Amino acid sequence: MRALVAVVLLLAMTGCGILPTDVQDRGSAPTVRIPPPTKTIFLLRNGKLMREPADVEDDTVDSVLTALFDASAHPLGDRDTALRGFTYLRTRNSINPPQRDEIQLPRTSTLTVYISGDGTLTKLGMAQIVCTAQQDAAFEVVKIVRENEGRPPKDEGRHTCSELN
Repeated sequence: MRALVAVVLLLAMTGCGILPTDVQDRGSAPTVRIPPPTKTIFLLRNGKLMREPADVEDDTVDSVLTALFDASAHPLGDRDTALRGFTYLRTRNSINPPQRDEIQLPRTSTLTVYISGDGTLTKLGMAQIVCTAQQDAAFEVVKIVRENEGRPPKDEGRHTCSELN
């Protein structure tokens, strides 16, 4: 019996026959790099609105509008923009209306786009902003407001893509 216990102890101490090793560094862990999403912005080709792909930071309307206004700072080849000299500031939407006295106010789904810049905002420029923003079907109307330092805000109107296009 003692011999059997000694054999079992000996087998338990030797394990499965694989010798233990120290931790070994085999390089970096595998990672996946996800490219930024691609969305569509509206640029001009031969004086007409055309959809063009644009890499954006994320999937929000703010990111898409930023890409639209940033396009005017780059060579566009056979495309153009009517937004040169204008800067995108921010948006405000009324999709999620506030509550007053525990009553939900009516849903208006208006996106207000704030821009700055001098010069005339043409109908094509407005169409670029409105059509780019209205790719998000949640927005029925896009209101454009121009804010320039030292001047009161100028309301450029409420528009839809179909009215401007």
